[in-house]
Amino acid sequence: MASQSFEVTVVGGGLGGLCAALSLRQRGLRVTVVEAAPELGEIGAGIQTAPNASRILIGLGLRPQLEAVRTQPEDQVRRRWADGSIIAQLPLGQRVIDQYGAPYWHYHRADLHRVLLDACVDPDLPGPLVTLHTGAKVTDLDRTDPLRPVAVAEDGRRFTGDVLVGADGIRSAVRDLAGFDDTLVFSGEMAYRALIPGELIAADPATRFLVDRYHSTIWYGPDKHLVHYVIRGGEYLNVVAIVPCSDTIARDWSGPATPEQLAADFADWDDRVPAMLAKAKPEDVSLWAMYRRRRDPVWVDGRVALLGDACHAMLPYQAQGASQSMEDAAVLAEELGRVTRDDIDGALVRYVDRRAKHAGMVQDASLQNMSFYHLPDGPEQRERDEKLRRFDGESDVSYDWLWNGSPLHDPDTESIHYQFAR
Repeated sequence: MASQSFEVTVVGGGLGGLCAALSLRQRGLRVTVVEAAPELGEIGAGIQTAPNASRILIGLGLRPQLEAVRTQPEDQVRRRWADGSIIAQLPLGQRVIDQYGAPYWHYHRADLHRVLLDACVDPDLPGPLVTLHTGAKVTDLDRTDPLRPVAVAEDGRRFTGDVLVGADGIRSAVRDLAGFDDTLVFSGEMAYRALIPGELIAADPATRFLVDRYHSTIWYGPDKHLVHYVIRGGEYLNVVAIVPCSDTIARDWSGPATPEQLAADFADWDDRVPAMLAKAKPEDVSLWAMYRRRRDPVWVDGRVALLGDACHAMLPYQAQGASQSMEDAAVLAEELGRVTRDDIDGALVRYVDRRAKHAGMVQDASLQNMSFYHLPDGPEQRERDEKLRRFDGESDVSYDWLWNGSPLHDPDTESIHYQFAR
């Protein structure tokens, strides 16, 4: 392939960066991943991949590895904050596979990250092995040669490629160093992330119902909401709880928290909620300020391109942040994998053309859901709950639009639909 003659530097070794690296590798490109952390890994929390992301991961040839670490929710359950009454319940599991051609799966983030990392350096998979560098915090870009951008690490190491991809998260150094506009916006909210041992949930009659069947559950309440689902086959209940943000977390972006603090923030909810939250492991509770990026179609400057949260960080109200970064990765690799060095610029333009509007619509939908989820009890809340019962989407985008289509033109990837639907 002509594309094997050029190389790509990916700054950021998270889920989006590694998905990009593996996708590029399988198109025949030489890839270097540059990560600031001393070792590659992910935080101890859960992640959801809807069918649009599962389709991409399976298309990379990872189905056996994914099935070994995933947990499949059988239902989505929507509950009211005050008494836990079920607003609506919808089957997931096989129904999603039949309807969308790919599964809805849950993972521990570290497990999914390890699957991608191992595949990047697996000699039995197609393409040249991905080169990995850790402890390499990028502090400068050398663009003396506009066709060969260089990421310069704090310790002086230099990483040169024909394309430089900033996949380094919402506080992207690549974005800032390349001079893209500052689009960060604070939401006024913060998220607790917690892992609760599944055995503690199952042993308590008050909370056992949460793990009697694998659910993806959302509790809706005034100014707050709560999401939980099982990962690692029941080993943990993963919890994300959104509440108004404290001044300290707004300033520091993140910080530790305690199970007692988490439970206290939901003390006036259905008694089963604080009972559940109080069982979290102290070392597995943290707080994160909720920032987003304004919708912005400028993702490329010369041979520097942005991916994932670096260009379209969104609030978690569609559970699509990681999934959208995987769509970015797949499209970027498809465009770069079909060109020679002479048409890299055109490939980057096509990447943005195919992704920016789509990701922007998901950003907007996620923002709309912030107020939609947190309505006070009353007429608007009752109208919202009627919409929630229909399961036709929550904001201006439907699940059919979000989950059904593939961002790829590649017929091999699109054929996954039929492989699962058989």
